[in-house]
Amino acid sequence: MRRVVVDMQNALFADAIATALKNFDSDFEVYQSESPVKTTDLCAFTEANILIMEVTAYTPWKLEERMKIRNEVKAQSPGCKIVLVVDENTEKKLADKVRQAKKDGLIDSFIYGSVSSTYLSAVIDAL
Repeated sequence: MRRVVVDMQNALFADAIATALKNFDSDFEVYQSESPVKTTDLCAFTEANILIMEVTAYTPWKLEERMKIRNEVKAQSPGCKIVLVVDENTEKKLADKVRQAKKDGLIDSFIYGSVSSTYLSAVIDAL
């Protein structure tokens, strides 16, 4: 069983990701974080294999704040894969920063918010 924690600003988007992953492969066990403040604890409690976090231009979903969570999770669980989701259409500069974080090896993958649920699930499955 692969445990995935999803931390999204939009609860409907989080639900859609959880549903897509479960429909893609029943081996995914998905947990939704109630707030970014609780994400690190949820990752530790569930022994998450993958953390998916949305990045926006607004607190508490800013890239800098997400990277702090990333650091805390990696300190507890070095093997946990970090995936960031960003809207490349409305957040072009932010999308560039997220892409650079991947190039720098700070995250394991990133996904644009406009991708299909099947593509998102395949990327997560490949981690």
